[in-house]
Amino acid sequence: MNEHDSERLAGLLVGEGLVPADDEMSADVVVFNTCTIRENADLKLYSALGHLKSEKERRPGMQIAVGGCMAQKDRERIIERAGWVDVVFGTHNLASAPALLKRAAAEGPLVEVWDVPDHEAARDMAPALYAVRELPWAAWMTIQTGCDNTCAYCIVPAVRGEEISRPFEDLVAEGEMLARAGVTEVTVLGQNVNSYGRDITGRRPLFADLLRALGEIEGIERIRFTSPHPKDLRPETIAAMAETPAVCPQLHLPLQSGSDRVLSAMRRGYSAERYLARLADARSRIEDLHVTTDLIVGFPGETEADFEETLAVVAEADYDGAYTFIFSPREGTRAAAMVEDFVAPETIAERFSRLKEVLDRSALRHHEAREGLCEEVLVEGPSRRNDQMLSGRTRQGKLVHFPVGEHPLRPGSLVDVTVTHGAPYHLMAELVGVRRGPRHKTRLSVTGA
Repeated sequence: MNEHDSERLAGLLVGEGLVPADDEMSADVVVFNTCTIRENADLKLYSALGHLKSEKERRPGMQIAVGGCMAQKDRERIIERAGWVDVVFGTHNLASAPALLKRAAAEGPLVEVWDVPDHEAARDMAPALYAVRELPWAAWMTIQTGCDNTCAYCIVPAVRGEEISRPFEDLVAEGEMLARAGVTEVTVLGQNVNSYGRDITGRRPLFADLLRALGEIEGIERIRFTSPHPKDLRPETIAAMAETPAVCPQLHLPLQSGSDRVLSAMRRGYSAERYLARLADARSRIEDLHVTTDLIVGFPGETEADFEETLAVVAEADYDGAYTFIFSPREGTRAAAMVEDFVAPETIAERFSRLKEVLDRSALRHHEAREGLCEEVLVEGPSRRNDQMLSGRTRQGKLVHFPVGEHPLRPGSLVDVTVTHGAPYHLMAELVGVRRGPRHKTRLSVTGA
């Protein structure tokens, strides 16, 4: 979601006549869009600002802005620690950034952070109209902002506010506009996509209806979404995934812990048994479903017995992959106050290693089982580690590497490959054939004589 906010910020600035710079040392304006989920994001921000201090002294006309979640939380602290910052804006007034930069050029440093979201502005943000997307064939679509859950470890509700859903018809119109621009893959974003529309209807979520409506748009071939909350994964959403061809068989379902005691302390709203039942229902309805999760190691008070329960649930869930995190106390959350129950770092490190072993075994087993299968892959471009290989994603979201071949393929092409080798984090394959070339338009740079 932060990356998509950055795309929107870039689009707003381009709309004001700015153009992208090669690096921050040659830029007239540098904007930091911050996260505050974990402590390392704070450290990275102040380190980056420190590197720019001498450049700001050398070029006083250069402007530096800090926005996003950390700015929402630490508005005054940023100016205190980095007095050379020109503008601080929060999550609720992202669209104000260009105007604030103009004002700061005349008035000096400005801090403008709204504590309460503007509901109309949030519903009418129309990000696709202004976003500068990195990938012309793929787009993110934010369907809601904020979160109404109260997870003990999470700072998001404090910095993003309550859930606000964008109008259903606006999202369908955005999908149609993206399709006309040649976008073939859309990833739907929300803090809890399952609850999309509940604030509009007053009761019934509209997420399943939205998946079906987006799936009817001609040209949109792949629809993904993140993140759903397990307690809100409803039968109609599973049915929409199973019955809408464009919706990819991919489900990211955050578990966080397999211990009911820890889940209760986290205020997650489900038990391990209920989680596994929802997951089993999804797998029974959706063919060849790829499942990933989030897990936190070392939540305050987590005992060895709690962690063993997590290992057991992870093994039963049999994930294709996972994002694992060490508990990071965030000021302003319930968990940050549980200081007496913090788990020793060396204990967390040992548990983290054991969890990784279980997850890697599961991922490797899933990937080895795909050897010999023909997979549909959307080409993303050259491999980061080997320019003689191309990389892409299957409909399940699995990363695939395959040789370039005699006829280079443009990113955005759709191809068939045969899987030759499964590794824990990717697949190796051979090209079988090309289904189609990219559908997005290529912009050419033309200079006059």
